[in-house]
Order: sequence, then structure tokens, then C-alpha cells
Amino acid sequence: MPLTLSLDQVETAAQQTMSASGANKIQASAVARSIRDAEAEGIRGIGLGYVPYYCQHLKVGKINGDAAPIVTQPLPALIRVDAADGFAHPAFEAGEQALINATQQNGIALMGISNAYACGVLGYFTGRLARAGLMSIMTANASSTMAPWGGKTPFFGTNPWSFAAPRVGEPLIIDSSSSATAFVNLANAASANEPIPSTWALDANGQPTTDANEAMAGSIAPAGGHKGAALALMVEVLAAGLTGANWSYRASSLGDDVGGPPRLGQTLIAIRPDGLGQTGHAERLEQMLADMTQEPNTRVPGDKRHSARARADAHGVEVDDALAGQLRSLGALV
Repeated sequence: MPLTLSLDQVETAAQQTMSASGANKIQASAVARSIRDAEAEGIRGIGLGYVPYYCQHLKVGKINGDAAPIVTQPLPALIRVDAADGFAHPAFEAGEQALINATQQNGIALMGISNAYACGVLGYFTGRLARAGLMSIMTANASSTMAPWGGKTPFFGTNPWSFAAPRVGEPLIIDSSSSATAFVNLANAASANEPIPSTWALDANGQPTTDANEAMAGSIAPAGGHKGAALALMVEVLAAGLTGANWSYRASSLGDDVGGPPRLGQTLIAIRPDGLGQTGHAERLEQMLADMTQEPNTRVPGDKRHSARARADAHGVEVDDALAGQLRSLGALV
């Protein structure tokens, strides 16, 4: 029988596993909050399903469980956070208020995070800023799993990006990657020996494949062909070039236990919606989205997440026996 957990129980279980695997309170608490959010929005792959990866990488030293992020402000509108080889989530939380304050004072501000582990769902971070009344754009690089356009050898990461803006209710959140899918989706399909769509990946010879194991030995495909590859390059420059983090191809793999911390980068740009003198931004946006969705079968990006959150708030989330067993083995009291 599936186990039903409330969101509070999800957060507690996640924190317990992180702590048992060597994360201090700062690290474990921040990651647990992000896992709660992912589960609320129905994103199991970066929610409880990713906990075993996090715990294993804490144990082998890819993540510094004792890290304490260091925040500096080299210029009035620029915030720098050194994650100190820890998770990206506590690094973001350490600099979040400084970013909000700088944005309110300057109209626009940027926060760069370096020496961090991967950050999971970017919409979690941009959504927090949108709920604080700010527009935001975020980019993040990852260890190399995607070949550049025309190539077959992984060079870029999945290199996700996100945009969010305040609405009258829940924020507009657009969350995407430069690749056709996430690495965790390939890994899960390979583990289960399940086929994948032919648009997801390339084999070692650079040819499209439906075999997840061949894909693991090859490359994730860019989203939209050359356009996705160009987007990955832009993300790489913003997330790693600007922050001094490792380029994707020089970062240790997120998919194995070899090498030390990947030392990846994330960059957030926050904007005051009224900074150019426009008022009533949220109301104007709401009207535009209402007009857009008059067309049948159209929807607003992020609304599916918000619906899932409402259901999870009311009814919790189901966890199958296999995942529940994994969580228990990692120290969660579920």
C-alpha cells in the first residue's frame, strides 16, 4: 500500500535523511524546504526521488555537508555568494534578502552563486522572488551531459533557466532546460530498462536513440536542436562565466561518485516591476493571461504546479513502498 505523507512530513523526512548523511542544519533545512516544494508541485524526480542521490553525494564528498555560505556585496546591485561546496539552496537563502533589498533600492540587481552543487528546480527560487513582489530570471549550469550542436560528446549540462513574475494570485513561473529532458529522467529510465522518446537523447555515435542505456553512454539532445544548444551556451556564460564557477565540462559528474565537489554556478537577476514607472503590473499581466487563455486548450505556464500544490496541501502526497523503504534506510522516520 502506498504511504501518504503530509507536506510537513515530507520536509521532516528529507531533513532527517540529509542530517543522517552528514549535512549540518543550515544545509539540511534549506534542501528539505526545496524537496517539500517539489513534492507539492508533483515533481517527484527532484523531490523525494532525488534524496538518495543527495545523500550519497554527501557521503562521498561531492557535497560539503558542513558548508557555511559566504555573502558579499562588491557593488550596490551585485550580490556574490560562495556556496563553499555545499548545496545551492542554503547559498540562495543566505543571499536572498540582500538581493531583494538591492533590487528595491536599485530597481534591478543580480546575485551570483559559485562553488555550489546542482540546484534542482529553478522555479523554486524564481517563485520565491515573485512571491516577494519581484520579477526574476535565473540560470544554472550542470555537469556535462549534452553535446554542442553537431557534436556527440557531452560538453554542456542540461543548463536550465527560469523566469517568474508576480500575478494577482500565484505567480507566473516558466521553468525549462536547454536540453530535451533532465538527466534524472534518463537515469531513471535506464535503471528501469524502459524506452525513451527518440527526441530525448543521442547514442555514442551521435544518433537519436530510444534506448536509455545507450543514451547514458551518449548525450542528452538539446531542446529544439541548434536553438537549445545556443541557449545552453548563454546559460553557461551567465551561470559559470559570470560567477567564476566551473564550466560544465570541467565539473565533476552529478551522475556518479567520482571526483570532488562539482563547483557549479547559478545567477539570478531580480527586477522591480514598477521600476520603469509602470503601476498595476500584476493586474495588467492577469488581463493579458486571461485573454491568452480564451483560446481553447491553452494554459498559463506554472498553473499545473499551483493546482498540484493545492491538492498536496489538502491531501498530502503518496510514496510507494520502494521509495519509502529507501527513505527509511537513509534515516527518515516514515
